[in-house]
Amino acid sequence: MTDTLMTIREMCDAYDVTPRTLRFYESKELLSPIRQGQKRLFTHRDRARLTLILRGKRFGFSLEQIRQLLDMWDGGRGQVAQLDRTIEVGRERLDELRRQRDELDNAIEDLQGQLSGAERMLDAMRTPHAAE
Repeated sequence: MTDTLMTIREMCDAYDVTPRTLRFYESKELLSPIRQGQKRLFTHRDRARLTLILRGKRFGFSLEQIRQLLDMWDGGRGQVAQLDRTIEVGRERLDELRRQRDELDNAIEDLQGQLSGAERMLDAMRTPHAAE
């Protein structure tokens, strides 16, 4: 991809985000568009960072966790250390997501059981009693 600059509108259209979202990420220093007066121009670096921010948010990472990972990559440290830390944080999040899924599965199973019991009670109430 070339280093073509994109306006805020082009970024919004390309990444399905709002201008407010882009300004928020800029205020949190996660994005650093070129400023020309009131106009913001986003570089290839900004686009790559936004892709990672949105992916991190989808995975449930906090903005602080995303910032730390982005800063680590920007810091120019060795790629081995960067990848080690990225994998460590990713595995921790994956474990947390799996725990949440297990909790949801248990809640779903419990709710299904409660609904089945309530439906049986309702059926029994609606069924006319045999010759009394």
